[in-house]
Amino acid sequence: MRKINEECGVFGVYREEEAPLLTYFGLHALQHRGQEGAGIACADGRDIACRKGCGLLTEVFHTENLAELHGHSCIGHVRYATAGGNELENVQPLVARSYLGSVAVVHNGQIVNAAALRRELEEKGSIFRGTSDSEIILHLIQGGTGTLLEKIEAACRRLEGAFSFLILTEKNLYAIRDKNGIRPLSIGRTAGGSWCVSSETCAFSMINARFVRDVEPGEIVKFSASGAESFFYAKDCAHRLCAMEYIYFSRPDSTLEGLSVHAARKETGRRLARLEENAEFADIVVGVPDSSLSAAMGYSEELGLPYEMGLIKNKYTGRTFIQPTQKLRDTGVRMKLSANQPVVEGKRVVLVDDSIVRGTTSRRIVTLLREAGASEVHVRIASPEMKFPCFYGVDTSTRAELASANHPADELCRLLGADSLRFLPEPELCGACGGDGLCRACFTGKYVTPLYDGMERPRDWEAQQ
Repeated sequence: MRKINEECGVFGVYREEEAPLLTYFGLHALQHRGQEGAGIACADGRDIACRKGCGLLTEVFHTENLAELHGHSCIGHVRYATAGGNELENVQPLVARSYLGSVAVVHNGQIVNAAALRRELEEKGSIFRGTSDSEIILHLIQGGTGTLLEKIEAACRRLEGAFSFLILTEKNLYAIRDKNGIRPLSIGRTAGGSWCVSSETCAFSMINARFVRDVEPGEIVKFSASGAESFFYAKDCAHRLCAMEYIYFSRPDSTLEGLSVHAARKETGRRLARLEENAEFADIVVGVPDSSLSAAMGYSEELGLPYEMGLIKNKYTGRTFIQPTQKLRDTGVRMKLSANQPVVEGKRVVLVDDSIVRGTTSRRIVTLLREAGASEVHVRIASPEMKFPCFYGVDTSTRAELASANHPADELCRLLGADSLRFLPEPELCGACGGDGLCRACFTGKYVTPLYDGMERPRDWEAQQ
């Protein structure tokens, strides 16, 4: 199942006159979470219509096909996939139709026991069109008994891993979050009083909605004519939000579990700066656009070094971390950034970045700064060393592809071509991001859920158990 890891964005609106258009705008605010597929499903009280396709939101939707979506409730999805997983069959929403009615689903995260569940469902006669985890969720619900709510509760109890998903019927909308709260999901209300749900709160600002609260871990929120009703499918719930949401994935103008993403990132930069003996080793601080700029500001302010725009980003290219192949990642790095030569020439540069994953981007950026005339490049990373694969929806499934898993810091520094390299220690990350309740498996190898066949375990996995 390693080929279908996902980090996506979901958005939904319940009983709003302009639901399709508001969903489009909400997804536009979440475009950074996925750039290879987009879709919207809309319910009119009698049926569910769906439009979706591969590519950016603006490539999939235009005035004509948006106008074809009629109804007052919608769910939408933006998606990225790893190699082999970007078929149209996997683009969401997924819609199932039966004599009981229609159901559409969108999902963010990854189900770690998906392979076992899929095998079980196939043995019982289920037929799958694609390889998405969302299709497994649909089959589990369709095969359940009782009311739809009872089916959803039973399905959720079978799932292990990270998930926040939305379910749309002809008349109702359901928002569900995994019992560990690994993936974010928030509830808002539009100016007209309608309910909306989003992976990130930044989407609420896009549609002039106000944030109400987060969906709690293990919670199912049902939006119906009766209003918003809360149900819990599990008792052993915990707040283990993915640390990478603060570090990289979420937009800086989002708030996750009461903490501003920008403020958290800025604090990581401050704490990183406090590790330095003094500021005499550098002339300027440069952040890597865009997710590292907040941390670079905090670092600059703490040390009293000038913060400069030493790197210029081409706004019309995608995020290199979430491109599907290494070849495309390499090309993406060359296309997306250029060094601002008048700013960095002859300067000792502190380069602040949010993380080092495969090392491709960091190595290329150091080279760009050297070619632009920087006399020294000191790399500072506002997160710990990423040494373990993630099975909860981030595109890193083996240790072999992680730079820090294969090279100690001094060796990695040489490979990057940097003059020095320093990472933010794990306790400092926790201090900046609200405490030690975060899921930090990619740094520590201590996973929140059980792992299953085909998933690479840490070398000391047995000892941890």
